[in-house]
Amino acid sequence: MTRNNSLLDTVVEIVDCAKPGESIEAYAVKERETEIRAYENEVESLTSATVQGIGIRVVNKGRQGFSYAVSLDDGTLQNTLQEARDNCRFASVDEFAGVATPDGVEPVSLDLYRADLQTYTTEKKVELALELEKAALSADPRIKNIETADYYDTICSNAVATSSGVAAESQETNCFLVVQSLAEDKNDTQSGLGYSVARHPDDLSVLEAASDAAERATRLLGAKQLPSGRVSIVLDPHVAARFVGIIGATLNGESVLKGRSLFTDKLNTLIAAPLITLTDDATNPLAYSASPIDAEGLATRRIPLIVDGVLCSFLYDSYTARRAGMDGTGSAVRAGFMGMPSVGAHALQLLPGKRSQAEMIADITDGLLVQNVVGLHSGINLVSGDFSIGAQGIRIRNGALAEPVREVTIASTLQRLLLNVIEVGSDLKWLPMNAAGMSLAIDDVVMSGT
Repeated sequence: MTRNNSLLDTVVEIVDCAKPGESIEAYAVKERETEIRAYENEVESLTSATVQGIGIRVVNKGRQGFSYAVSLDDGTLQNTLQEARDNCRFASVDEFAGVATPDGVEPVSLDLYRADLQTYTTEKKVELALELEKAALSADPRIKNIETADYYDTICSNAVATSSGVAAESQETNCFLVVQSLAEDKNDTQSGLGYSVARHPDDLSVLEAASDAAERATRLLGAKQLPSGRVSIVLDPHVAARFVGIIGATLNGESVLKGRSLFTDKLNTLIAAPLITLTDDATNPLAYSASPIDAEGLATRRIPLIVDGVLCSFLYDSYTARRAGMDGTGSAVRAGFMGMPSVGAHALQLLPGKRSQAEMIADITDGLLVQNVVGLHSGINLVSGDFSIGAQGIRIRNGALAEPVREVTIASTLQRLLLNVIEVGSDLKWLPMNAAGMSLAIDDVVMSGT
């Protein structure tokens, strides 16, 4: 096997080895990650690692075998291919097993890669982490300690090819700052998180992350429980992003096929307030998780999931699309080269509204601004939609923020939550996850307190 240094060349030459009646997929990755933590004006930890590897999938007569390796030398590649073939022989037959085939959608050109991150010095990255801690400590006199002050970046190249004609590659760089500040007043201590996200370190904002963390920590000082009741809530963008991610998880084709989606039989029906439009769009270069291709090498695309409250589509990779008799949506994801593709959301976003969080709050007589939630994943039943989760935030009284609140529980169902959204904020915030955040006002939520 003769090969140059291109990951795409590597995977193409692997799939060219397919025998008659055999389909092959090869997925190769080269990634460098750097993570730096500052503590008390020193570097507490610094890790920088480069990982590369390949995953090879072989499908023959409905049987599927997989193997991976952390080396891309010729001998290892051939051994890994043979191991995948051997594993294929012992697999169960699945009539829908197969690799992706070209679907005629061309990947869009996205500006996601900053080449000079390769030469950006470790010293400058350390300076950012130390500067973040210093700025967070000085953001407010009540900030007495910094629990974490981290700089993180990743440079990732990946390539996918199949013997059925898929051949694609992508490159992305990502970096973010995250700080958790601890505020103290008398006998009370509260924490707050702040982020800044960019493609290159020079575009990160230390001030944005530090001031956000300070505000979120200090405004919870002195928090008390509230009496139980039914209230309107406003989800902070950090919390709303997590809820949107969970909604996206209920709309994947695998959950639908298994009958484990809340919305299995709801296609083309109203499932949310008419002001809700939710898309999954990995072609948006502002999204932290943007990419021109999915984990099977197919072009990503803008997928309208909910439009004006109506469920319009589910997410499908090539396997779930075949099983469902649907067209794929370029929605394959995978944790890395050590695993096979599955279906999932890439970059979820609600259509923003026109008003700020403060303007939304001004219309609420009795409510709660939810700043933090506890047990979000364990407290939500994705089959029934029921949820009951712990929350912290700020009481809303007569259109203004009042006293801080702790140790309350908010409960409803995901179905009712979507239908009871009364406003979407304009404060779009991109976070290091697969969903954007913005404020969400929701009516008639049960709050349990004292």
